Amino acid sequence: MQKIRKGDKVVVLTGKDKGRTGEVIQVLPKEDRAVVRGVNMVKRHQRQTQAQEAGIINKEASLHISNIAIVDRDGKPTRVGFSVVDGKKVRVAKRSGEVIDG
Repeated sequence: MQKIRKGDKVVVLTGKDKGRTGEVIQVLPKEDRAVVRGVNMVKRHQRQTQAQEAGIINKEASLHISNIAIVDRDGKPTRVGFSVVDGKKVRVAKRSGEVIDG
């Protein structure tokens, strides 16, 4: 079970986008990386295909999971722990003790 999942609202802790928040759109568990919508934008030279035109496009690059944290209900970053509730293992915010996923 991972601490950060697709769909989580996260905040960037370090780097050029420090303090920016966004939604996780992809998690790469083997590389310990995640892609966050609107954060860590890079320019890519795109070759023309049937579906897409050629040119320079902006897209999100992945961030290391250690550089992002889940946003607690008060808008501040929190660490994630695990707890067993009703026989199910759930993620819990360390800051507030609130269950992250139902």
